[in-house]
Amino acid sequence: MTTELTVGFLPLVDACLPILAAEHGFAEDEGIALRLVKDMSWATVLDRLLYGHSDAAHMVAPLAIATTLGRGRPAQPLAVPFVLGLNGNAVTLRPELAKAVRPGGGIGEPAAVGAALKRIADRRKAEAEPLRFGVVHRYSSHNYMLRYWLAACGIRPDADVEISTVPPPFCADALAQGEVDGICVGEPWNSVAVEQGAGEIVLATAQIWRRGVEKVLALREPVLDAKREAIERLLRALCRAAAHFVDPENFERNAAILARAEYIDGDPVLIRRAISDRMLVAKGGELVHYPDFMFQYREAATFPWVSQAEWLYTQMVRWDGTPFDAQEAARAARVFRPDVYRSALAGTGEPLPGASSKVEGSLAERTVVGAQQGSIILEPNRFFDGMVFDPEQIESYVKALG
Repeated sequence: MTTELTVGFLPLVDACLPILAAEHGFAEDEGIALRLVKDMSWATVLDRLLYGHSDAAHMVAPLAIATTLGRGRPAQPLAVPFVLGLNGNAVTLRPELAKAVRPGGGIGEPAAVGAALKRIADRRKAEAEPLRFGVVHRYSSHNYMLRYWLAACGIRPDADVEISTVPPPFCADALAQGEVDGICVGEPWNSVAVEQGAGEIVLATAQIWRRGVEKVLALREPVLDAKREAIERLLRALCRAAAHFVDPENFERNAAILARAEYIDGDPVLIRRAISDRMLVAKGGELVHYPDFMFQYREAATFPWVSQAEWLYTQMVRWDGTPFDAQEAARAARVFRPDVYRSALAGTGEPLPGASSKVEGSLAERTVVGAQQGSIILEPNRFFDGMVFDPEQIESYVKALG
């Protein structure tokens, strides 16, 4: 028996797993007929999900938590049983600004770029022309990564610089027209800005948090409950798509698929660069290889670690200016559903972690961790400023952020 599931997505390279699960027959093998619906903003993806026009969605992870907690709209509980990718975003600045903060070219070092940017931000604020950054949604990892980096470098978001929302497909245009001085967005939109000469890439978000959670598969809790068996079959298909996506032999073919009009509607050359962790940081320059720029498969990358949801909650508290609430933190943690992931992948060849939470940012070297199934080695997952997030100490971590 075949089950039809509708999945909403935005035209980004990290929408790859549901697209490839459909295109390569992995979903069909699991008895799932995937109907993919493209939107242009995260707000529309969310609306489609909440109003029952889609069963699941490719979504920025913090938005699933914000929706569950009722931030910005009436609360509706969402569930995240699968992570679609870690990192994959970049900070791109207008060319003259990029050259000023990393004069040597190439990808900069977060602390050095931040120190140079602070001097410019201070001057621009004194001139009553503050720097303006564009992020894809208020409740996005892009927003939190950018804010985390700026604040750690002494730049106060909302006080020293302005941050506004720009849908991903329009980020390059916003740079080109001077509406913003910088963007934090996923691929291929940084590369589009570079090709247009509108911007230069200065940082990858993987430099800010080496294994930062990015996109997830989100569903309304009632849909997960009603279609649990079918959703578990979908998760198995997505795992197969992830393994296929990271295999270099498939880069060319997958880039061509993602580039099609019904998906990203973009240049397959730019998409292939992102898939292979290569970036053109400035027009006319050389390609730069940044390993693990995108991260879709190894190290239980698709596993919904509860600690990642809890870290996102700390940033929500920090930047919404709301008090820490232990009950709210517990609700945020429950959005990520490792129990569903484990149920779906038990008995397959996919490794399953022995724990559902971990200390984020604590690993400076490759570390073998306990596994329920298979074996797992985690590589460094540090934050650039050396801070560590212990999910057993959430409130004290929030206080330490200031």
